[in-house]
Amino acid sequence: MGKRSANTELNEEKRVPASEYKEQGKLVFGLDIGTRSIVGTVGFREGDSFIVLAQESQEHTTRAMLDGQIHDINAVSNTITDVKKKLEEKLSIKLTDVCIAAAGRVLKTEVVSVTREYEQDKTISIEDVAELTAMGVEKAYEKFLSEDNGGIKFYCVGNSVIRYYLNGYQIGNLENHKASSTGCDMIATFLPDDVVDGLYKSVELAGLRVVNMTLEPIAAISVAIPENYRMLNIGLVDVGAGTSDICITKDGCIEAYGMIPMAGDAFTEMIASAYLVDFNTAEKIKIGISENDTVEYNDIMGLPQKVSRESVLELLEAKIDEEASLVAERFRELNGGKSVSAVFVVGGGGKIEGYTQKLSEHLGIVAERVAVRGEEVMGHIVYKEDVHKDSMLVTPVGICLNYYEQSSSFIYVSFNDERIKLYDSGNLGIVDAAMHADFPNDGLFPKRGKALNYRINGKAAMKRGTPGDPAVITLNGEPADMHTPIRSNDVIRVEESTAGEEAHLTIGDLPEFKQVINVTVNGSRILLPRFAEVNGEIKNAYYEIEEDDDIVMRDYYTVKEVREFMDVKTKDDEAVMVNNEKADEDTKVYENFSIKWGLKEESASSEEINDNEDTDNENSEPDHESLPDEDDADDESESTGSRLTESDNKTEEVNKLVRSIIVNVNGNDIKLEGKSSYVYVDVFDHIEFDLKTPKGTRLITDLNGRPAQYMEPISSGDSIEIRWEN
Repeated sequence: MGKRSANTELNEEKRVPASEYKEQGKLVFGLDIGTRSIVGTVGFREGDSFIVLAQESQEHTTRAMLDGQIHDINAVSNTITDVKKKLEEKLSIKLTDVCIAAAGRVLKTEVVSVTREYEQDKTISIEDVAELTAMGVEKAYEKFLSEDNGGIKFYCVGNSVIRYYLNGYQIGNLENHKASSTGCDMIATFLPDDVVDGLYKSVELAGLRVVNMTLEPIAAISVAIPENYRMLNIGLVDVGAGTSDICITKDGCIEAYGMIPMAGDAFTEMIASAYLVDFNTAEKIKIGISENDTVEYNDIMGLPQKVSRESVLELLEAKIDEEASLVAERFRELNGGKSVSAVFVVGGGGKIEGYTQKLSEHLGIVAERVAVRGEEVMGHIVYKEDVHKDSMLVTPVGICLNYYEQSSSFIYVSFNDERIKLYDSGNLGIVDAAMHADFPNDGLFPKRGKALNYRINGKAAMKRGTPGDPAVITLNGEPADMHTPIRSNDVIRVEESTAGEEAHLTIGDLPEFKQVINVTVNGSRILLPRFAEVNGEIKNAYYEIEEDDDIVMRDYYTVKEVREFMDVKTKDDEAVMVNNEKADEDTKVYENFSIKWGLKEESASSEEINDNEDTDNENSEPDHESLPDEDDADDESESTGSRLTESDNKTEEVNKLVRSIIVNVNGNDIKLEGKSSYVYVDVFDHIEFDLKTPKGTRLITDLNGRPAQYMEPISSGDSIEIRWEN
C-alpha cells in the first residue's frame, strides 16, 4: 500500500460507529485481493462523492498468490480474515457482504451487438436496459463457447456497453426514452474458472459472501478516468505485483480490455537475485529507493549491506524497458494497431522510476501524456481517516464504486433460451431458475411410468411403473444438477426428465402366488400349477393383470380340475377318495392332499375302513422337501394298478407278529406299538407336528443324521429329526 501518515489508526475521538452512516447511503465493503497484499475498504456513496469510513491493508506472509492467481487458498483466506476483523473493530459492525475484483490473468474478450424489438413503443426502464445487457452477455458467451479454448472452462467476470442504440440511432443513455427497438454494442470479458473459484473460496472461508465481482481494470477506470474523459482515446494500465491489466476508452465508452502477465514482482525478483536477499527484503529495497538515495539491508548471510538508488535503477533498466514495451504493444493491439493518445498508470508497480518514460517512448507519445494517477483523480473520494491518496488506492476504491454501477438486488440468467430475472439471495441454484421459468417440477425429477392398481384377496394393491431418466442439466455448457449454484448471466439448459415404462404384472409375479400345489394321486406326487380367480374367472400364472382387476388366489383344485390337468377320464363305476374319504368331482383338493381313483365302489368302502392297513404297505417315496400327509399311504400293489382284496389283507395281517419299538424324535424317546414293522411316516402318529400349516420353506426329515424317505423302515434306537427350515 502507498505511504500513509503515522496516524494510521483512528483516534478514539475519530472512531465513529458505521451504523450512524447507514442512513446516508448503503455501506459497501470492497476487497482488492492483490498478488502482494490485500486492501479492504468500507464506505458509502453520497451524491457525487464516495465516503471511505475505514481502510486496511495487509501483505501476504508468503507468496500465496502469483500473477494474480491464488495458489494457497487457506493463506489468502487468513489474510482476508485479519483485514476484515480490523475493519470490524474500527467500525463496530459485522461485515458479511463483499465486493471483489479479479486480475486479468489469461483474460479473453468478446465484442457483440444485440437488438431488442418491442411490439409497440414503450418507455425504456432501467430493467429494460439490464435485460438488453443480459442479452449481450448471453450472445457473447455463446460466441465464446463456439471457439476453441483448449478445454479450459471460463467464467464471464465483467462486461461493458460500448454504445447504445435507440431505434437504430446511437445514444448515450436509453433510460426513459420511448422506443420501438433498443440495441447495444458490448464487450464481455472471460477468465478461467479456477481463477474465479479461488477468489470465491478464499472469501467464503473468511465468512464473507460475494455480492459483486468485476475486473481490476474496470474498477480502476471508474476512479482514474472520469466519464467526461472517456470521449478521448485513453489507455489505463494497472501495474500490480503479478499482472499489468489494461483498459482503453474511446467515444465515451470502454473499448477494450487486456493484460500482460508481468508487473512489479518481476522487478523484485531481479533485486533478490542480484543482491542475494529474500523476496520480502527485495520488496523493501524496491520501495525504499523511491524515497531514499541509499537503502540498507542484510543479505542472506546476515551481513549488513548498502545499495544506492542509481545502482538499483541501473539493474532494473532492462526489465523496466521490457515490461513497458510489452504494455505498449498490447495497447496498440487492442486499439486497432494505433497508439492511444494518453495513458494513466495506477498500481504500485507503475510507480518505479523510469517506467512512465519508457512507456511513452514505446508508444511514441510525449512523456507528459503518460502519468501515474493518484491524488489528482481522487478529488471526489473523501477519507474519514488520515490517508495519503496515491495510485495504489485507485483500484481498492474503484471496486467499491463498481458495486453501484453493476450490482442490484436482481440477476439475469438464461434458462432454456429465456431470460429470467431472479432476486439475488446469495444462494441461488438452478432449481430457483427452473421455478421462476415455470418449468414443471416433475420435469426435473425422473418420472415413473403409470402405476397398476388392483385388488388381491380383498385388499387394494399397486405396482409402480419403472423410473425414467432424470433431467439433463448443463450450466454454461458443463454438466450440473438442480442444486448447482448460479451467478449473473449464467446460461442454463434443462432437458425434461422422461417417464419410465408402465407397470406390468402377471399373476405369477404376485408374492401371494405360490408356483404349485403339491398333491398325491394314487401314491405319485403331482405338481399342479396354481390358479387365481380374476373378476370371477380362472386365470393361470401367465395372465397379465389389468387396471382395477379383482384377484382372489385359488389355493385348491377340484377333483374334476385335477383330472382335466392330468387328462384322466371319469369311469361310471369308479370311486374317488380324497384323504381316504369318499369324494366327488367337486370336492376341493388342497396342498398335500391325497387322491385315490380307479377304485370300485365296494373297494372304496374297504379302503376307508382299513386305512391303517393301507398305510402299512405304502411304498411310494415323495420328494424329501414335500409335505407328507398322515393318511395318504397307498399299498404297493395299488400303486402299480392292482388291489388286494379284503380277505387277502386279513390273512396277511394274521401272519404278522405285533411288536413295539422305541425311537428318539427331536431329543425325546417315543414308543411305537401295534404293528409288526414301522416306517418313517409312522412317527407322525405319535408326535404333535402340524403338517397342514407350513412354518418354513421346506420340511427337514432326517434319520440318523441323513435325509430319510417317508416309507423307509425304522428300528429301535434310531435317531429322528423333524423340523421346518427357511
